[in-house]
Amino acid sequence: MAQPLSQLGRQLSAMWKQLGAGQRVSVVFSAIAVIGGLIALSMWSSRSDYALLYGKLDDAEAARVVAALDDAKVPYRAAGGGSVYVPADKVHLMRMQLAAKGIPKGDGVGFEIFDKPNFGISDFVQRANYLRALQGELARTISQLDEVEAARVMIVMPENRLLTDNQQKTTASVFVRLRGNSELSASAVNSIRFLVANSVEGLKPDAVTVVDNRGTVLSGSEEEGSVAGLTAGQMASRRAIEQYLGQKAQGMLEKVLGPGQAVVRVAVDVNTETVNRTEEKFDPDGQVARSTTTSEEDNNSTTANSNGGVVGVAPNASAQSNAAPVMATATTTKHKTVNNQYEVSKTVNTILESPGGLKRVSAAVFVAAKFEGTGPDRKTVARTPEEMDKLRKIVQSALGLQPNDATRKDEITLEEIPFNDAFPVDVAQQMQKQQTHEMWWEIGRNAGYVLLALGIVVIFLKMLKKASAESEALVPRAGTGGNGQARTEEGVVTVEVLNRLIRENPANMNQAVRTWLSRGSATAPRN
Repeated sequence: MAQPLSQLGRQLSAMWKQLGAGQRVSVVFSAIAVIGGLIALSMWSSRSDYALLYGKLDDAEAARVVAALDDAKVPYRAAGGGSVYVPADKVHLMRMQLAAKGIPKGDGVGFEIFDKPNFGISDFVQRANYLRALQGELARTISQLDEVEAARVMIVMPENRLLTDNQQKTTASVFVRLRGNSELSASAVNSIRFLVANSVEGLKPDAVTVVDNRGTVLSGSEEEGSVAGLTAGQMASRRAIEQYLGQKAQGMLEKVLGPGQAVVRVAVDVNTETVNRTEEKFDPDGQVARSTTTSEEDNNSTTANSNGGVVGVAPNASAQSNAAPVMATATTTKHKTVNNQYEVSKTVNTILESPGGLKRVSAAVFVAAKFEGTGPDRKTVARTPEEMDKLRKIVQSALGLQPNDATRKDEITLEEIPFNDAFPVDVAQQMQKQQTHEMWWEIGRNAGYVLLALGIVVIFLKMLKKASAESEALVPRAGTGGNGQARTEEGVVTVEVLNRLIRENPANMNQAVRTWLSRGSATAPRN
């Protein structure tokens, strides 16, 4: 292996010595161009993409981040707006390393304010530091939400006094800066309110107000039991029920018709009153004997009768001596009374109706019309009444509608109309074209790099071959061919061989030198 390499080196050295000044300059510049192109291509293909490490930092925080990156020997790029970029493969690693060093600290201070011992401070200052640290910790925690870029928390606590005042309550305000055009959902707002309320003693969630950077109040401060609070709760409950029922029915229809082929909107009438109703029903046919009272009465009387005489004192006195026998009559009377008392069958029902019940449900359902054909031949095909009736029954069963119930009077409207799907189709086609364009651009760019490298190598080889041919044309080879040309077997021309060629055939050598001088870079004639 070493011998061929040394032989190749000697040949290249001999060729280099045989080249003229112009040819040597051309070879050097060609080699520099090739090497420079290869280096540029290598650097371009191996360059690292930079990704955002931190953004919207103030000057002090950006300076601390840059200093930490310099200490870690990590390349970075600083851009406007307090943005710092590092290679994409080192973003997560540097974030963890900087977080371990407490960089960046973010807005405000946390409980690290108590890391340094402070002796001799007053109770008021200690309380103020605690409130400041609590606000900073809550702001950092809220900033961890995906939609929140930064947050600030302000807490107002009543002063400690010997006589407590029930009118003074703890309140809090939260300011959040959202990322881009993102919005904070209702569940996230409630999470922030409960997070702050559970972190501060004596603070209720209703006393926490959340405001975003657009000036929108995301949560009010309605007191518990107030009319505004009840109205907001009722509206939220109604929206939740309508959304749940609408998604339930639309999901079933899309399983049958396909995604995006049905639209369902539901309106409900929710009972918001608490009613306590008592009902009493009497059944006259269902009599039950309650009690029976029986009373009996016996009357005995005796009557005396005489045969003649006038009623009076004188006749009786004059007639005592001649009195006739007296007849006595006994009379007995019996009286029996029976008193029966009956209870009429009675049913008593106590009904307590809590708020939240559905009084009426109405649904509006639109299904997309069916189409046949494509392009200009595309036309709608109406569904049969049997198909529409099946779809109506599906929605009716999914929502639990009761159209025949006179107390509720539920209603469902089902219509078949052609949907305007031109915009989604255009958007899908544009996205597909864009993806195809990006794919072919990526393929073409990579192929262009390869072709550029191959072209540079080919040009270099051609220039090298041209220089080699010119060096071969300088001196003919040893020996003579059929046309009188001299050549050698090994292709190396020495001084002895050249002298021998001149002695053997001076005419051919003279002709070869003249041809080389006249054509410049032309090669010597061969067999």
